[in-house]
Amino acid sequence: MLSSGAIYPVFQLMKDQGIKVDWDDFLSVVKTYYSKGGNLYSLPFNSSTPILYYNKTAFEKAGLNPQVAPKTFEDIEKAARAVVSKGAAKIGFTISWPSWTLMENMHTWNDQPFANHNNGMTAMATELKFNGKLGLEIMEILTRWQKEGIFTYSGRAARGDQPTINGEAAVSLASTALVGTMTRTSKFEWGTGSLPRLSGYPQGNSIIGGASLWVMKGHTKEQYKGVAKFFEFLGQPEQQAWWHSNTGYFPLTRAAVKILPEDHFRKNPNLWTAFAQITGGKTTPNSQGIRLGNFVAIRDTIEGEMENIFSAKKTPKQGLDDAVKKGNQTLKEFASMYK
Repeated sequence: MLSSGAIYPVFQLMKDQGIKVDWDDFLSVVKTYYSKGGNLYSLPFNSSTPILYYNKTAFEKAGLNPQVAPKTFEDIEKAARAVVSKGAAKIGFTISWPSWTLMENMHTWNDQPFANHNNGMTAMATELKFNGKLGLEIMEILTRWQKEGIFTYSGRAARGDQPTINGEAAVSLASTALVGTMTRTSKFEWGTGSLPRLSGYPQGNSIIGGASLWVMKGHTKEQYKGVAKFFEFLGQPEQQAWWHSNTGYFPLTRAAVKILPEDHFRKNPNLWTAFAQITGGKTTPNSQGIRLGNFVAIRDTIEGEMENIFSAKKTPKQGLDDAVKKGNQTLKEFASMYK
């Protein structure tokens, strides 16, 4: 979208309509992701990040401490093995949104490059890097766990949410947006934790998911006036606080955080998990975000090769190398349109 030339930057829209917005009040991790030259080009709306979910009821049945969330991959392995071996849960570990949780966020969370030019944030990315040591380590761990019966690949997109929601999975990685659904529908005790760390890597940060609202060029003054007023409404602290409290998405501004009840996060620890994770992580050139041309196609490529790995059609190295090769071709084709 940023490269298309087809958008009306939101900072310019609001200025043209005479609507004052304190852009500096937006959480920095959110603002940076959708900005160019320090200005917001789209309006962040349903911003999320992946976190760890775990089934406290299954943990207790397996003799594990239900008050302690797994913090590392080693912790996940121990917990998954215990619950499966004791029949406390059908699935030891699973994931939603495979590329986003396992490749993109694991690289930023462990402060490793996903693509060149600071993951495409400082210049158009031309080379993917997720087939390095970290990516290979993750895929080797998961293929081993799969063979041992403690990891289940649930499919693309949000398909991994269902075994989390219905209690089949003891541990999973999924969007913080799932907190709202879990709070309303779960019939078992559950909890959340930060993304797991891999030993030997520095601390980075998780990155934004969800969506933002873009404004297209070519419409009337009256239409833009209506869009600007709608954006002004969405940006009100009261609306942001309601959206966060009922869905699990972040409150996007400091003003929204300030009007939350003083004991909001104490009473809602699962809403605190993601907020604490993304505001407490370390922002580095590797963890400030990922901006790629034709990113959706690259994600499809990554997940297709993950499936080749999990179905034993390729080794982890072969699958990741092929994903990078195909992804680099996608980046090359995208770049050719903007020479």
